[in-house]
Amino acid sequence: MRTARPPDPTGRRAAAPPVPGALPRRDPLPAHQREPVLDVVVPVHNEENDLEPCVRRLHAHLTETFPYPFRITVADNASTDRTPLVAERLARELPGTEWLRLAAKGRGRALHTAWSRSPAPVLAYLDVDLSTDLAALLPLVAPLISGHSDIAIGTRLARGSRVVRGPKREIISRCYNGLLRGTLAVGFTDAQCGFKAVRRDVAERLLPLVEDREWFFDTELLVIAERAGLRIHEVPVDWVDDPDSRVVILPTVLADLRGMARLGRALTRGRLPLSALSRSEGPAGDFALPPALVPQLLRFAAVGAASTLFYLLLYSVLRPSAGAQAANALALLASAVANTAANRRLTFGVRGRGGMLRHQLKGLAAFLAGLALTSGSLAALHRAAPGADSRVELLTLVAANLAATLVRFLLLRAWVFPGRRSRRTTGPSAS
Repeated sequence: MRTARPPDPTGRRAAAPPVPGALPRRDPLPAHQREPVLDVVVPVHNEENDLEPCVRRLHAHLTETFPYPFRITVADNASTDRTPLVAERLARELPGTEWLRLAAKGRGRALHTAWSRSPAPVLAYLDVDLSTDLAALLPLVAPLISGHSDIAIGTRLARGSRVVRGPKREIISRCYNGLLRGTLAVGFTDAQCGFKAVRRDVAERLLPLVEDREWFFDTELLVIAERAGLRIHEVPVDWVDDPDSRVVILPTVLADLRGMARLGRALTRGRLPLSALSRSEGPAGDFALPPALVPQLLRFAAVGAASTLFYLLLYSVLRPSAGAQAANALALLASAVANTAANRRLTFGVRGRGGMLRHQLKGLAAFLAGLALTSGSLAALHRAAPGADSRVELLTLVAANLAATLVRFLLLRAWVFPGRRSRRTTGPSAS
């Protein structure tokens, strides 16, 4: 079929209830297939200039390198330029290419609709700007075809990736993914790379649980999948930033933060039926803290208690001669160095001298966050109550240190000693 499907008047598709029972085992797909094995969706909005070269290049690449029948689906979500005309012409001229049109915008909406309607056993998508090298496409989908994994994602933040982009987007990307690791304790490294694939049997259960229809769609899908115990395969990719990107950063960031808060509440309150995503070889169970997180928290708390006593003792010794601010800074610096060394060994299980200096430098960056919190609390106290005695100062610092401790743990876990999750696998890029 190479003609357009009827437009969805609302841009939404009624969410089907999750299919009852456990997911079947991940069996490899048969070697000989007549119907398309892979459906690559290209979501577009007002891309009349980039659409044709993208689809033609993608079609040529798949024809030359992909050993199975394939299909390309252009998902046009509410374009107002010539994009629908270009998509229709490509569907007529290129075998195995079709397009559909939605009446509302949203990358997540386009992917949700296209994936829900596709009969292909492996579903993928990539951005129309082709920022990701297509040489990584076969390594992306191969683990899904073989039955090794449930979802595959390209990552720009793992070893082996080669990325060309400006410092602004690099910092935003790393901060976003670090925030995800610190708040939702995810194991995957890159939530927003526009290069992903999923097995259709998984998508049928997973898509009805994903609420977002915009840019947070990818993150929500991956977080739910990981919480359900599905296997996520990561492929390091070569990626070149598109200087003509249409993403408006501030509204997107704010929407993503709201999405993270909503998803976190749903997970902690058990509102998501994660058992609908369990595999027959192992149930997923309800949401719980990742296995490594509980012992890490206990060890971190023990180290933190010892560090706090050391800090208070040192502050009390230095306070008479150095003054409150200087005593606080020196005591916090000394305890931070000791705390990083103890957490490195006891909490996160890092042995040997390798990376020790890097870990301490990052630990000192976390120290600066604690210094800002504690020094700020002292300044606020002295402004509000200039005559406060040392006991009031100590109580204020204890409260401030509790907040600094939480920030520090999140930074240590997500940035200084980023852990690996057993259900996440990483494969090399073919590029």
